[in-house]
Amino acid sequence: MKQVRPAVLVLFGFLSSLVDASEPIVPEPFRGFNNASGYMINYDDLTDLLSTVVAETGLSDREIAKLPKPKTGTRMKPKVQRLTADEGNRFLYEAFKDNEASQQYLRDIQESLQKVPDDIPLEEFSREEQLAYWLNLYNVTVLNEIIAVYPKRNLKKLFQGKKSILSKKLLTVAGVPLSLNDIQFTILKQNYDSNPLILYGLYQGYVGSPNIRKTAYTGSDVYFGLEENAYEFINSNRGTFIRSDEDIFRVSSFFDRNRAFFPEFEPQLTEHLLEHLAEGTERNMIQTVAAIEPDIDDWTVTDLGYGRHEIAGSFAYNQAAMLDAYQGPRRRDGGILVASVEVKRPKKKVEEDEDDVTLEDLKEYPLGQGARPEEITTGEIEELPDTAE
Repeated sequence: MKQVRPAVLVLFGFLSSLVDASEPIVPEPFRGFNNASGYMINYDDLTDLLSTVVAETGLSDREIAKLPKPKTGTRMKPKVQRLTADEGNRFLYEAFKDNEASQQYLRDIQESLQKVPDDIPLEEFSREEQLAYWLNLYNVTVLNEIIAVYPKRNLKKLFQGKKSILSKKLLTVAGVPLSLNDIQFTILKQNYDSNPLILYGLYQGYVGSPNIRKTAYTGSDVYFGLEENAYEFINSNRGTFIRSDEDIFRVSSFFDRNRAFFPEFEPQLTEHLLEHLAEGTERNMIQTVAAIEPDIDDWTVTDLGYGRHEIAGSFAYNQAAMLDAYQGPRRRDGGILVASVEVKRPKKKVEEDEDDVTLEDLKEYPLGQGARPEEITTGEIEELPDTAE
């Protein structure tokens, strides 16, 4: 026995290391793809919302923000991250504060998205359709969680630590309880071969995270949107920055928190950044610096007020007056929008049930060729023209 025991212990230790090193398994309902599928998910309701409440700031000019001036009647000034304060798209969180109708609208979208696989299994959709689906579901969930704590200014504790919203089972899809980390580090990471481009579709609501877009992701343009977001983030101060007097290339701590997508961190991250960096100082310097330091942080909420708490003086004024005109998303006929997700399939009419999800046949729709189906109002079933000819 004395001769066998060490061998048994070594074997047990080896097997244990394999188990510890293995990644969580993608749940069975989320493993398959059908790239010949004609099924598409319609996100018109989400796009209508985003186009209303997202403000685009454009590409970074690499300028450092000026210090805010105190208002008349006070010497107090709000603290800002000058390096990144003026960067990144903004979401009108102010419009959802104390507005139950708008909050319910966004919660309804999240609920509708969770129900999609109840009508058509995700394995019946293409890889691109599924990618767009997971990104939209992730982002809507994040928006709902931030709205619940807004006007909280610093979101670090919301995303890090034992109470992080990323690790909570906030969703149930196809009967499987899921956290946001499950979506990112299990489903997306494994199903899309650890492609770091996916990271730029995961909005997290603070300035130091990738942009939220004015439109929802769709299967036909999901990679275009990710490429655009990657270019914007990497060529901004919140993504990369270098000082002329340092031999260090500073990058966002967002990359550090996503090392799982860069197992050999510095060489793989450098290669990735070079794919997207514009010609200029940063692109030249990253190839010669001694080290990469992921220490750029900005946990400020991306609200329209740029996360800055106004400190009132004797002549205080309200910068949010423009919000008075916003009363929540509305239909063209003036009614409040009802969240819905349409899963479309071809020329085969089906009876509507009580859910918000409707079906329509799109087998003859040429995916990825820039064509678009005619507009279909939620709840209506129409036969689409044959666009494949």
